[in-house]
Amino acid sequence: MAQEHIVAVGLLTNRDLERLGSGFKRCFPVTDDSKFEDLLRAIDDADAALLHARCGSDAANKMPFAR
Repeated sequence: MAQEHIVAVGLLTNRDLERLGSGFKRCFPVTDDSKFEDLLRAIDDADAALLHARCGSDAANKMPFAR
């Protein structure tokens, strides 16, 4: 049997899972803690910097963050 390759990893809320419906079968719950806050902040900062470089400072200031 051929091995399946991971093509995406994401952080989803319960609402996200409800929207995906029953076709989305493989999710692994994680505890809500602060172990990854620094990493998530760095990702948010990198996204904002990229948006700023592409679109200017006004677009970067309006970028919505889930936290």
